[in-house]
Amino acid sequence: MKIKAVRIHATGGPEVLKIEELDLPEPGLGEVRIRHTAIGLNFQDIYTRGGRYPTPLPTGLGTEAAGIVEALGEGVAGFRVGDRVCYASGPVLGACATHRNYPAARLLAAPAHLDDETLAASLLKGMTVEYLLQRCCPVQRGQFVLMHAAAGGVGLLAGQWGRHLGAKMIGVAAGPEKVKLALANGYEYCIDRKSEDIAERVKHITKGAGVPVVFDSVGKDSFEASLHSLAPRGYFVSFGTTTGAPPPVEAATLQKMGSLYFTRPTLVTYTASSEDLRNSAAAVFQMFKEGALKVSVNQRYAMADIARAHADLESGRTTGSSVILP
Repeated sequence: MKIKAVRIHATGGPEVLKIEELDLPEPGLGEVRIRHTAIGLNFQDIYTRGGRYPTPLPTGLGTEAAGIVEALGEGVAGFRVGDRVCYASGPVLGACATHRNYPAARLLAAPAHLDDETLAASLLKGMTVEYLLQRCCPVQRGQFVLMHAAAGGVGLLAGQWGRHLGAKMIGVAAGPEKVKLALANGYEYCIDRKSEDIAERVKHITKGAGVPVVFDSVGKDSFEASLHSLAPRGYFVSFGTTTGAPPPVEAATLQKMGSLYFTRPTLVTYTASSEDLRNSAAAVFQMFKEGALKVSVNQRYAMADIARAHADLESGRTTGSSVILP
């Protein structure tokens, strides 16, 4: 069958994005064919398009979507034609398309209490928050936590999740409007990086102690502030690089600044097994069901506007989550 898909043949800016008509074969062994109803937009897509995450070219883009099962390949159990489904992350790119074939072993049944836009906007980001706050560096009740990009898709969910765990969430955002948004989504404090010194404000909030953990998805521009915000034996969790990679971290630096820990985790590692994937997704679904999480879908784009969607996300013009509607 004929489908439309976003593809790149070279890395670069949003101008390299192309919408192509492709032939989609029948689903193979262990695969299902999905008709997408909503597609998530994430910084992983920006990193891949720009070459920061190398991948063989040409390639499709996109790592999460929701949709309807249209056909089953041989050996598929647990799904039927007409089922609502969703997925996030690997094993291959290609979510930004009208249809695709996808491994049933990595596919999730869509819960009835979440609509397709919410699923596409929150699953990957929600699982990112789950592994960061509950498995990478488990957050404790009463603990201060510093989260960069607090008004972004991951940041807004992290504020709510952290508040649910009883943590004292400190956000960092750019400008008064984004600060206001973060404060409405679980953050007890939010620092305006455009007008305030991050580390200085953190020390004031924590009465000079610093925070036991920093979750930093910004990278180069926030590196020094993150480092100087940490308490002795604190955890520097670098999980994104929106402004470029942070500088190499010398062991002696971690020693001199208080026996710090530095880690660069990825969702791929934390959901490598199907069991971990399903447990992480189940935790996200449950948080929504309990009312502990809500997602702000603040931007919706047609697939024809994919270049504008990338440009908006990359430049910081978006808040909350964005979806592509095929």
